Amino acid sequence: MLPALTAILLCQLAGETIAAATGLPLPGPVIGMAILFLVLLLRGSVPTDLGQVGGALLANLSLLFVPAGVGIMTHAARLEAEALPLGATLVLSTLATIAVTGLVMNRLGRTGRRTDG
Repeated sequence: MLPALTAILLCQLAGETIAAATGLPLPGPVIGMAILFLVLLLRGSVPTDLGQVGGALLANLSLLFVPAGVGIMTHAARLEAEALPLGATLVLSTLATIAVTGLVMNRLGRTGRRTDG
């Protein structure tokens, strides 16, 4: 199990290194996850021990949100003071996402159909 956890952490480290070196606007863990995905895709299967480590991490995923919850509680007063701008931003960004998704799907649906004649 330790080699599998090491492989996951090395992929994250590689992602962090790439993000810092290139200045990409992607978080290092996302790049690391893509690296791990590509490695597993090339390999063709997920090793058993890597699957077990991944399952254990997913089973305890709620514990990984504790630091974020603490940060929210620490800044609760600021969040309360800025509730209106945050709420408006969330609503508007959600509506914009739905609109753009609808337009893209509409456009892709049109290009997929061909008319004969």
